[in-house]
Amino acid sequence: MSVPQEHQSSTVDPPPPPPFDPTQPSIPISYPIKTLEDLGSRAYFKSFHYPFNICSVPLENSVLDNRPRVLVCHDMQGGYVDDKWIQGGSNPDAYAIWHWYLIDVFVYFSHNLVTLPPPCWTNTAHRHGVKVLGTFITEWDEGKAICNKLLSTKESARMYAELLSELAVALGFDGWLLNMEVELELGQIPNLKEFISHLTQTMHSSLPGSLVIWYDSVTIDGNLSWQNQLNDQNKPFFDICDGIFVNYTWQEDYPRSSAAVAGDRKFDVYMGIDVFGRSTYGGGQWTTNVALDVLKKDDVSAAIFAPGWVYETKQPPDFQTAQNHWWSLVEKSWGAVKFYPRTLPFYSNFDQGHGYHISVEGGQVSDAPWNNISSQGFQPFLKFTGKPSPGTIEVFVDFKEASYRGGGNITFKGTLEENTDFTTKIFQGELLMDAVPLHITHSVKSEGDSLLGLSLHFSSTANERTSVLLASWGTNQFSRKFSKIIAPCQVNKPRTAPGWVVLESSIDMNGYTLTEIHAVCYRPKHEHSQLGLEHRTDGSEDTLTYSPKEYHAVLGHITMNTSKENTYFPPSSSWLVEGHYIKWSSGSQGSKNVSVKIDWKSKDGTASQFPKYNIYVEKLPKQAVRNHGVGLGGVQEYLGVANVEAFYVSELPIPATTSSLKFIIQVCGVDGVCQNLDDSPYFQLDVKATTVGGRKMFQLFSCVERNNLINPLAHSTNGQQLLGCKSHGKLGIRHFEWFDSLMCERSKAVNRGLLQSTSRMEIRELLRLPSRETKIWAFMILSMVFVILLCTLSNGKGGKETLVFP
Repeated sequence: MSVPQEHQSSTVDPPPPPPFDPTQPSIPISYPIKTLEDLGSRAYFKSFHYPFNICSVPLENSVLDNRPRVLVCHDMQGGYVDDKWIQGGSNPDAYAIWHWYLIDVFVYFSHNLVTLPPPCWTNTAHRHGVKVLGTFITEWDEGKAICNKLLSTKESARMYAELLSELAVALGFDGWLLNMEVELELGQIPNLKEFISHLTQTMHSSLPGSLVIWYDSVTIDGNLSWQNQLNDQNKPFFDICDGIFVNYTWQEDYPRSSAAVAGDRKFDVYMGIDVFGRSTYGGGQWTTNVALDVLKKDDVSAAIFAPGWVYETKQPPDFQTAQNHWWSLVEKSWGAVKFYPRTLPFYSNFDQGHGYHISVEGGQVSDAPWNNISSQGFQPFLKFTGKPSPGTIEVFVDFKEASYRGGGNITFKGTLEENTDFTTKIFQGELLMDAVPLHITHSVKSEGDSLLGLSLHFSSTANERTSVLLASWGTNQFSRKFSKIIAPCQVNKPRTAPGWVVLESSIDMNGYTLTEIHAVCYRPKHEHSQLGLEHRTDGSEDTLTYSPKEYHAVLGHITMNTSKENTYFPPSSSWLVEGHYIKWSSGSQGSKNVSVKIDWKSKDGTASQFPKYNIYVEKLPKQAVRNHGVGLGGVQEYLGVANVEAFYVSELPIPATTSSLKFIIQVCGVDGVCQNLDDSPYFQLDVKATTVGGRKMFQLFSCVERNNLINPLAHSTNGQQLLGCKSHGKLGIRHFEWFDSLMCERSKAVNRGLLQSTSRMEIRELLRLPSRETKIWAFMILSMVFVILLCTLSNGKGGKETLVFP
């Protein structure tokens, strides 16, 4: 159907957005390096976004276990989707991985030349003990041209290898996957080997435990020919790096033959499996475990490519269920490869890194939908059971139910008879206990008599098993099930929101290893049990039976440490907090918007040990008309979370009634405890002016309190005096008093009208004028003010009276 003539002219495409300029302040994002020129110029380090992209969570154990491993290569929609927003996005259904205990190495993949992993992936992977690699890829004609320059000389090969190493070390990830999918000249192979070897050596010397893995593509002869196994055509590359990612169209006997070629390095052979199923062995998708079974049997490692297939193809019934189901197949075939807790302190709020709210100490601080993989806590080892059957307890990580900290929890919901219990494993650990007692803190929220405890399972060097139950009351039913029962103490925390109970326990198990943590759901037996009538379907007489009750409890967090004391937070005075790149713009109805980068550091220069910071803003209103001149307080509004010592606020709306902004940085410890907002460092920004193009347009005068006239220009004219009056107050807040009472009275009407007129002037109207005209108008207004003052002073007759505006 044609477009009516009268509407055709109004159908105009909006102008294209300006090209991305990484040097200009904007919401921090992750992005790749697309050209060899940008890599060579080190332009990335000059980017505004660079400091935000640095990983904040170190990898505690850099040594790979000597066993078959699981490498996961994440490839989704070209990369940098919801995960590019470093400070978090607004999609509560964004893709994430939370089965980290099944993964050894994570690769962030895209088809850009240099794919830098967004820090959210590196932070969370490191927290779970998983290495993270970026990708260097050359493909198609453009890739061939890049290789011609990269491999032109031995020196160029070494230079670009050093640049890649510098990037990985600076950003805090653990190495590279090299994917050279182009035909090469035979004469380029020596320089290619130099590039691989030098990158590997440079990475190892700069970052012990780092990895460089070669993808099975180009051969030693320069041909682009995928071998689908380790053989003499690609082994020379394998020999000079840390492993090979074998292409995924291998046959059943290829893993065994590849292991034979690798010899004692067989675990460095990662056989590819494409989850999308493109000619992959076993078909991928819901039969990915078929290939995994073969690799496990042949004692080589696995490289799972694009597990986001579950998300991209919208597998039913929903992403959470499908994701848990798919990874349960991996676990069934391969088993867990990571265990936690392994070290102390250990803390988890069970956050998956997305949700519909944010809580602090059980109180909700934000109800906005969000995603931020950096916020993931240690993820529980929950067994996938499919659709729960009636009469059982369903256990799942929930991001809609109320949370204690962050946006997640473990919810237990179903039906449970009284005097019965239900137990499920939530963590599988390898924590060796010593002579210092273990302190455990956890938070619970439950309905009615739905009780929730924790059971800790220990193993001795002699393989003796011991289990300890942490439960508050009603534990008679467990007398024979556990070696020891400890009643936790309830901790009274003033900031804890109603409904939440925080419990604390202490246990001494010197020489034992903590192997498992279980949640125990139970309902105690009451002296007067509730009875119900059950109607028999066969028509016989009704009988009295125990009536099952609905069970509902939430586990908010768990913390394990060697001390009862929470993290020490330095006072706000020990931090240096600054604002940079401040930009003002006009909003509607007299409001403003502001963008600002806030950064902070300890004044003593020591590196911060705090994993995250919650950012709030308090919009302080203009002082009300009060006898004592006390201003009104503002509301603390949650803005987001920072994992580095910087946060960028973009286009924050400011009501016209706001006089200043107080940006609060709430410091959070490794145990999840956050500093009191009143004690937290902050940056205060005065809302007096709108900045456009580096020029500030001030209100000429404003009336603050009923008996003072303030000259806001005095801050730039130190010592300035007006004829016939004397000044009081600090620099920039000068109060003027007239000596003559008659002059004061006669000046009231004139000055009051002038002040009211100038205070109502819209700055945006002035900004619409050319710069020169704006200056002329400002000069004219100032001249009028001084003329009026001089005229009124000429009638003065001595005396002293303060000018008062009604």
